[in-house]
Amino acid sequence: MSDLFALSDLLLDIVSYGRRGPERRDRLPPALIEQISRTVRRAPEAVVKVLPKGATDSKAVRAHLDYIGRQGELELETDDGERLQGRDIGMKLAEDWDLDIAEERRQANLSASRGRAPPKIAHKLTFSMPPGTSPKGVLEAVRNFTREQFALKHRYAFVLHTDEPHPHVHVVAKATGEHGQRLNIRKATLREWRSKFASHLREQGIEANATSRYLRGKIKLRKSDAIYRAALRGESTHWRERAERVAAELRSGKFRVEPTLPPF
Repeated sequence: MSDLFALSDLLLDIVSYGRRGPERRDRLPPALIEQISRTVRRAPEAVVKVLPKGATDSKAVRAHLDYIGRQGELELETDDGERLQGRDIGMKLAEDWDLDIAEERRQANLSASRGRAPPKIAHKLTFSMPPGTSPKGVLEAVRNFTREQFALKHRYAFVLHTDEPHPHVHVVAKATGEHGQRLNIRKATLREWRSKFASHLREQGIEANATSRYLRGKIKLRKSDAIYRAALRGESTHWRERAERVAAELRSGKFRVEPTLPPF
């Protein structure tokens, strides 16, 4: 518990360097306290990824659906609750989702916007948790997540894989919605999805967190190319000078907060 209060004090210090509010707040919101507590306990991090390649044409989508279905060995669940299994599952879903029409629109967009990356007609996603997590719990969490995010808006299908130590669920979602809206996935979208996925996991009794890289301590500072190459040669004075400057500030009692601290 002492670690929890220490971390909360640190976060409050970070906030105070950002901007001063109209009045002092001595308490953190309950949701933030819970997240800090999970972080201190090192609760498992929920992972949501967008697979970068493929899904730009109907053939690639069909191939991926067949792949995640393990060529008919596994059962896929669709947005309408139907469970499909078989070697022709990719073809069936492509017909049901009208991917041929989406392919025609894609070709039209390509001819109208030369030089741009071809638009995806489907998104390939994975939702995963560390080894030892209940596969059934992960599947149920993804089922609830996709229903909440995509139901009645985007066609989708998903399947649980347990052939690796970490249980994970593959999701394929049609990029163009039922009313013509496109599903655009940005970094902010993924952050929101991770948070909601973790929330659904906790509803299944699975401890899960969705903290940022900053709060997990994974801060990657960018160095200039010259500093990087000098460090490789063992000739860089950059870090030594920084260490000496910090030591001098500590001795003088005038420690300066680096501007690289992340906003909170």
